[in-house]
Amino acid sequence: MDLKTETREFLASRRARITPERAGLPAYGGNRRVPGLRREEVAMLAGVSVDYYTRLERGNLGGVSESVLEALAEALQLDEAERLHLYDLARAANASGAARTRARRRKPATVRPVVQRMVDAMTGAAVVVRNGRLDVLATNALGRALYAPMYDSPSRVPGGR
Repeated sequence: MDLKTETREFLASRRARITPERAGLPAYGGNRRVPGLRREEVAMLAGVSVDYYTRLERGNLGGVSESVLEALAEALQLDEAERLHLYDLARAANASGAARTRARRRKPATVRPVVQRMVDAMTGAAVVVRNGRLDVLATNALGRALYAPMYDSPSRVPGGR
């Protein structure tokens, strides 16, 4: 059995064994299609979105934080052995290499040529283009002069990078 299937079966079976009454939720309507809790109810109890919980229940535990795993264990009322199994599944999903492979495949951040031409055309002010991690992606001539110490040495400059 592969990791996704095992995760899917584990979470679905634990969700199916808890009734709304046992979880402290009002049971609306007498006719429930699923035994136990609905996905929406588990997501609400765990404090995550329904889409996120659905992704987890489909077997995608890669990158899940410890706080989400703990909230999920509380919502599903897992005992110690089940809680350890959930953490083991998450650890195996993170160690499988899928998340690391995606991160490794990411190409270096660059700007499109049209953006570089626009930046170079701005001569009256220093222009620096950064990404969300504040890496400098592009500059014009004045921007390079402003950040000259960064461009002069690949090593750490006193008082900055």
